[in-house]
Amino acid sequence: MAERITGHTELIGLMAYPIRHSSSPAMHNEAFAYLGLDYAYLAFEVDNSTLEDAVKGLRALKLVGSNVSMPNKTVVGKYLDKLSPAAELCGAVNTITNENGVLTGHITDGIGYMQSLKDYDIDVIGKKMTIVGCGGAGTAIQIQAALDGVKEMSIFNVKDAFWSNAEDTVRKINEQTNCKATLYDLADLDALRREIADSYLLANATGMGMKPLEGQTWLPDTSYLRPDLIVTDTVYAPAKTKFLEMAEEVGCKRMNGYGMMLFQGAAAFKLWTGKEMPIEHMKEVLGIKYE
Repeated sequence: MAERITGHTELIGLMAYPIRHSSSPAMHNEAFAYLGLDYAYLAFEVDNSTLEDAVKGLRALKLVGSNVSMPNKTVVGKYLDKLSPAAELCGAVNTITNENGVLTGHITDGIGYMQSLKDYDIDVIGKKMTIVGCGGAGTAIQIQAALDGVKEMSIFNVKDAFWSNAEDTVRKINEQTNCKATLYDLADLDALRREIADSYLLANATGMGMKPLEGQTWLPDTSYLRPDLIVTDTVYAPAKTKFLEMAEEVGCKRMNGYGMMLFQGAAAFKLWTGKEMPIEHMKEVLGIKYE
């Protein structure tokens, strides 16, 4: 890295909290080096309380852009100049581009998740999925899955600050796509069991399982799962969450969040640089495994 940094090196950031566990800096910096691009990518611990100042700093220091992760995805849009159509539809941003001082918010999480399924030979198109979590990542996945052709979607969330957002997402999906979406309270365990029972895929899009919630899951027990159910997690640190351990015990095909992290990053990489990320090289160098 020291040999690559020059007076012309341009900076890209990642704003989230917690974030020191992230693999994104290693991924992007390796891709820059591999392609000979004069950029550097750094992680910054930023939460909602410091987010506005961080965005002002991004503009003032003329960063090329930034990634945004929890808990900032659904908040950062109000500090930006524009939103992409997908980001506006999702109500969330995970990528910022800076074009001559104009900050635009994009969302690549849904694209990354759907591409990771394809990369792992999982075909959910025309089928039913059940997904838990309606924050920024969950919403992006739900919108993209519906747009891509998932036939039916059962969405579960606790009745927290994201509930109204979940209601909006379900309405948009039902009005603007051919997917049938239904929202359920995660406390309704009978509904959870019933909806999982005839789903092709079950997805965790909550932060449960990652720091500081390691070893935790909303899934009551393994009786909710069956061997032919595909189980995915958006969490990748740790690579095997309690949720995925339970799926492994039952014999489900499993996928952690590494694939989504890689492919959402690739989409952001192209927005910033105009170049394709070297996907196979990144898998090899970072030792990315989906389970």
